[in-house]
Amino acid sequence: MLTDPRIKRLFNLIKAAANPPVGAARISLALGLGFVCHATFAIAILGMIIAMFFGLSESFGTVPSPWFILANLVLILQFPVAHSVLLTKRGGRFLSRLIPGAHGATLATTTYAIIASVQLLALFALWTPSGIIWWRAEGVAFWGLTTAYTASWLLLTKASFDAGAEVQSGALGWMSLMGRISPIFPNMPTQGLFRLIRQPIYLAFAMTLWTVPVWTPDQLVLAMSYTAYCLLAPRLKERRFAARYGNEFSEYSENVPYVVPCLYARKDNQKKL
Repeated sequence: MLTDPRIKRLFNLIKAAANPPVGAARISLALGLGFVCHATFAIAILGMIIAMFFGLSESFGTVPSPWFILANLVLILQFPVAHSVLLTKRGGRFLSRLIPGAHGATLATTTYAIIASVQLLALFALWTPSGIIWWRAEGVAFWGLTTAYTASWLLLTKASFDAGAEVQSGALGWMSLMGRISPIFPNMPTQGLFRLIRQPIYLAFAMTLWTVPVWTPDQLVLAMSYTAYCLLAPRLKERRFAARYGNEFSEYSENVPYVVPCLYARKDNQKKL
């Protein structure tokens, strides 16, 4: 089991965090940020799952008409804009300075996850529903879409694990600080779902947008906007990968498709899911 580099890397990180060197202030900071990170992450994801399941027809936003349209558009835009900016080198330096003191760089992935979770929570909690419901699935259609929606989220979870669960969840930062080790980032992901497609996280996320059992104008706008983001944003990510990994990424991108999964194993890409 530990021959799998994904599991081995995660195991070593947890092992280091479970046996921390002495340092009460460092340990308190790590545990505090870790709790905030994972609690916010869980609440945001749960809120997102529930809100989209009902087609954004239920939320806490109360902006009056017609201003709620503008408010909702701002909520849609704030996540991809900040997400893209914070993943640049300048964004990385900003994240490293958010926590005062010597541990800001170590905690960068944790602070990033907190910011992203707060953004998602704001989007789905502060959304002002239009009050229009076009279609609500019933009977077989309801259970079919609910199954597809659940499968999409499971696929997203699997893709996130394959990309590096500790980075995606924000655990890398606070656990590294806890164990007083340098954060070890995953190599370019090529295993699991990345064996079939270069951007499985974005594809799975797009699938969650279109498999909901309740359809409203709100859900359609969200689905169209974020599907466009899922198709275009990875191009920026791949530019960074090309610069970082060079020929390794070039060879990988030649053998693995971008958005349409490869349903058969390539000879040079036979790693197990």
